[in-house]
Amino acid sequence: MNRRNLLLLKILLFLFALNSLSLLLYFTSNSRTLTPAQTQTHHFFSLNRLPLTDQNRRLPHRYSKPWPILPSYLPWSQTTQVPFRSCEAYFGNGFTTAVDLLKPKKDLSSNRMGWFRCWFSDTLRSSVCEGGGLRMYPEKIKMSRGGEVLEEVIGRGEEEELPEYEDGAFEIDGGDGVDGGGGQRLVTQELLDRYVPKGQIDQHTMRELIGSIRIVPSAEFQCNEWIEEPTLLVTRFEYANLFHTFTDWYSAYVASRVTGLPHRPHLVFVDGHCMTALEETWKALFSSLRYAKNFSGPVCFRHAILSPLGYETPLFKGLSETISCHGASAPDLWQHPDDRKTARMSEFGEMIKASFGFPVHRHRFEKPTSGHNVLFVRREDYLAHPRHRGKVESRLSNEQEVFDALQNWASNHKECKINLVNGLFAHMSMKEQVQAIQDASVIIGAHGAGLTHMVSAMPKTVILEIISSQYRRPHFALIAQWKGLEYHAINLDGSFASPPVVIDRLNGIIRSLGC
Repeated sequence: MNRRNLLLLKILLFLFALNSLSLLLYFTSNSRTLTPAQTQTHHFFSLNRLPLTDQNRRLPHRYSKPWPILPSYLPWSQTTQVPFRSCEAYFGNGFTTAVDLLKPKKDLSSNRMGWFRCWFSDTLRSSVCEGGGLRMYPEKIKMSRGGEVLEEVIGRGEEEELPEYEDGAFEIDGGDGVDGGGGQRLVTQELLDRYVPKGQIDQHTMRELIGSIRIVPSAEFQCNEWIEEPTLLVTRFEYANLFHTFTDWYSAYVASRVTGLPHRPHLVFVDGHCMTALEETWKALFSSLRYAKNFSGPVCFRHAILSPLGYETPLFKGLSETISCHGASAPDLWQHPDDRKTARMSEFGEMIKASFGFPVHRHRFEKPTSGHNVLFVRREDYLAHPRHRGKVESRLSNEQEVFDALQNWASNHKECKINLVNGLFAHMSMKEQVQAIQDASVIIGAHGAGLTHMVSAMPKTVILEIISSQYRRPHFALIAQWKGLEYHAINLDGSFASPPVVIDRLNGIIRSLGC
């Protein structure tokens, strides 16, 4: 073998070893380190299995999607060392206080398989809760069926779609030593107030669900169906609004990571909302989706997880309290930890893209060969929910005039190629919307929920928000800050934007991109 071939062989062996080491480090960090209490919980969770009878019918295991490998992923290990009101406490695993409401049974000879625990965050004042041996009675939850076609339920009130729980709507297996006849409450009012506080939320459905749980003896714990796989129980508010749905997506993702699930969980919507286009992303992110009222008779969960309401996430809380965090890359934070920086927004954006099958390992630092995409996110009329009239409120009164001017500007731009993309999101699938965001060098639009998609933007994407005088709200400036994106705003005196002013701002942005 000549010297050149020997050198090539050495290089190949080195690259192979380096790749193997990288994979080892990733999967080591991706394996959540459990505290002794957590190890005990998951040990008993895996061992406690009810005998299969006609009343305890277990369906075959359903496929659970694996977690994708994400460049911005950082470990979600459980530690009590997360500083109060740090960026990790807000956006990552600040749920460090374990509260056992029903401890796993240590005696494996016992029939009891029920357990329930909450992980409380002092920073967010909310909990991620999980339990095993949990039974749901759909007929004891007052709400509409859910999952209908929108046009079939026009005019239905929101109060019909949100759940009201009777006592015993949820029950947990308490073993042989528990009295029958209705069972005892799982949690006291004092514990609810402390670990699932209502705060400013008028109808805190997660709190109400936990308050409905009764502990019943094993002899009374019969099920029509067993769900073997970890399952998220989610109640959505403002479910047809993209910004609020992002808060629900993020909460569900965080809860899945905090509880150390080995695969992406399945979903059960504990609400009676009809179908919307946003379900496409729910189904992409998680392993499967069902509505609670679609079950017939009592259904039991081997492992159920309750995620905080979207109103309790930093995405929403940041609108009323100061969260002074800035986006940074995961490699930088791995080498230089900083309580004032976070990569969690980028991690979640990558999670969305990976769920739709888009590559997440490429970053746009160089000039695109096909030109720069300038995505104009439009506001269109569409029917959002049963109480909606199909008309959206205008935030930019001359939006079409501005778009036409930008078309002319882009077609006559001499220095480099500009592709103006007409972001008619109401007529695009969720996957198409995410792709448009991913391919954009610049995202421009009037203040509106569609801009929340910037969570999935590339690291060097620039945001230009046009803000009317009636909508001076910090939603998108904050998301850009938490993700580490360059952000600009044009603040209007009313709702009319001067096209030359918009073009001038865009020209400056395009020049900064090397054009």
